[in-house]
Amino acid sequence: MIDPLIILAALLCGLLARAVGLPALIGYLAAGFVLHELNVQGTELLASLSEIGITLLLFSIGLKLQPRELLRTNVWGTTLVHMAVMQLIFLGALYAAASLMPGLELEIGTAMIIAFALTFSSTVFVIQIMQERGEISSRHATLAIGVLIIQDLAAVLFLAASAGKVPAIEALFLLALIPLRKPILKMLSYAGHGDLFTLFGFTLALVGAQLFEMVDIKGDLGALIIGALLAGHQKAKELSRHLLYFKDLFLVCFFLQIGLLGWPDAELIYLSIVIGALAVIKPLLYFPLMTVFHTPARTALLASGALTNFSEFGLIVIAVAASSGWVDPQWSSALSLIIAISFLIASPVNSAGHRIYRRYSHRLQGFESGVVRAQLPDTSGAQVFILGMGRIGTGAYEEIAPFFGRAVVGVDDNDRKLAEHHATHRRVVGADASNPDFWSRVKLNEVKLVMLALTNQRENLLVAKLLRELGYRGEMAAVVRFSEEEMQLEKQGISAFNLYAQAGAGFAEHALKIMPTEVEGQQAGGA
Repeated sequence: MIDPLIILAALLCGLLARAVGLPALIGYLAAGFVLHELNVQGTELLASLSEIGITLLLFSIGLKLQPRELLRTNVWGTTLVHMAVMQLIFLGALYAAASLMPGLELEIGTAMIIAFALTFSSTVFVIQIMQERGEISSRHATLAIGVLIIQDLAAVLFLAASAGKVPAIEALFLLALIPLRKPILKMLSYAGHGDLFTLFGFTLALVGAQLFEMVDIKGDLGALIIGALLAGHQKAKELSRHLLYFKDLFLVCFFLQIGLLGWPDAELIYLSIVIGALAVIKPLLYFPLMTVFHTPARTALLASGALTNFSEFGLIVIAVAASSGWVDPQWSSALSLIIAISFLIASPVNSAGHRIYRRYSHRLQGFESGVVRAQLPDTSGAQVFILGMGRIGTGAYEEIAPFFGRAVVGVDDNDRKLAEHHATHRRVVGADASNPDFWSRVKLNEVKLVMLALTNQRENLLVAKLLRELGYRGEMAAVVRFSEEEMQLEKQGISAFNLYAQAGAGFAEHALKIMPTEVEGQQAGGA
């Protein structure tokens, strides 16, 4: 049984970290250190739950793999070059530290593993800040997450190699999993959307990992492969959402375990502070690399800022290396301090990202390639903008287009959706609605209506605020799902369409149309 004190410490420290604007995982690491000082020991159950968390993490990464997105040069090119250069920089920093600290003994293999772990950026941090700002669907968020997935794949290859085993000949039978994709997805459909569906996901991840272990392949790699087998299907996306909180909950145990190892030596603490501060080097390299690979300056700046940190995945790499005897276990504690320091630095850097771009946009645009400049969207003659061309935005477009024709312009930054809309000859441009550069090329004085059908309320509010700041004085309407969101928008002079409330009215109208005419007559007579 897990000591209730461990759970309480994790909760309190997580809340404290969140209260000061840091990811909760920093609180969990701190809780581990506090518990170590109180001589609280981790249990076998804590270790088991930690392993499940890592397996679910790898399975979730597999579910999100989209080869089309990852094969873009500004994703894989940026990532691989950045990792190689950072590896060299951190190797140099470690050897410089070793020369200044006689007690710090570093063999070449140990230094390379530590430097490798420092090349990653934090998925948890990036997703948290993007969600809080309503930018999770933006181009810079998509780019940053693509970079993170490539990094995670590199870490998975390391984890697979760390097993130190040659796969058994029976591993060839695992190829039989490929034709099982359709039957598995069909069974996922039969499982519905509740507890059985979630249990199915757990089974796929854990049993899949065990299958690979049985043929001497790292189980975590097996979990990733099973997830990748299902990637690209709607059920895979739904399963990833269902497992998200379970994965995060089990990973709490992993971070607690790191803290429970205790503090590193004094020399490592000093070194951790220095290396943590070196996180500022990362965006200075990310930005020029992204622009070289044809990324717009604003997207490159905001994605680079989000990646200004070190990763919890690096902790996993160091923990596995320590269990194999390749590095001193103290480095796990040292890396946890490095991550915490990098998050402290990254928070203000990310908060200032939009301000920095507005102030220095002309200079930053000087880094853009000719390819980017040639791809500016055409919005000439636009009078109505529909932001977010999902099902709701598309339905609105179909209703309005007969009245305004080509004066209606849809805006979306999802390439798959853009291709679908262009195939049906809708006028939809590829752009980030929160990008002031896009709106600076629009004649806002000619625009009569802007319809906000973006992913969530935060995004709608963000774009509405931007438009007002840029001088737009026309009408705005937005889709909401809850009454408090409706009130929030109406206070800002934005007409709110409550999706759920209006859906009920629409359903009733539809039902009345199919009623027998004699019933309608009886109702009229009764009245």
